[in-house]
Amino acid sequence: MGTWDRAELQKAHDNYVAVANEAGRSGDWRRWVELFTEDAEYIEHLFGRFVGRERIFEWISTTMAQWPNTEMTMFPHDWCVCDVERGWWICQIENRFNDPGDGVVYQSANITILKYAGNMRFSSEEDVYNPANFAPAVKEWMAAKKAHTVEPG
Repeated sequence: MGTWDRAELQKAHDNYVAVANEAGRSGDWRRWVELFTEDAEYIEHLFGRFVGRERIFEWISTTMAQWPNTEMTMFPHDWCVCDVERGWWICQIENRFNDPGDGVVYQSANITILKYAGNMRFSSEEDVYNPANFAPAVKEWMAAKKAHTVEPG
């Protein structure tokens, strides 16, 4: 038997999803980072390893404030597996761009591993994705955005 029951793990995950989506929408990542323990570890394969809530906040708030990341405001979960024994969530999460004006969904998925620490907080997140899959989605979105942007004048 794991340390936490499935109901607690589900509640923490549902809260994580809601807070992440609000952070994406608002651009304010403080509440999201508070979902992690003070000594949490965040592993992002392209950018590196960040240890500690404040270091994670510095990275996420800086990274998500840069274009085109500012256009990724939704992070729907395609599927998740809960390992109750370990208190882990393994999810496929889409990094979805805002509609560039053509109604097409532009997104690229990553696998996220969240390790629960209790009290509605996580001790670790690791995002795993293939840049070879991500880059074409970004390029397609950029082309669609350009095609649907009306120049003033």
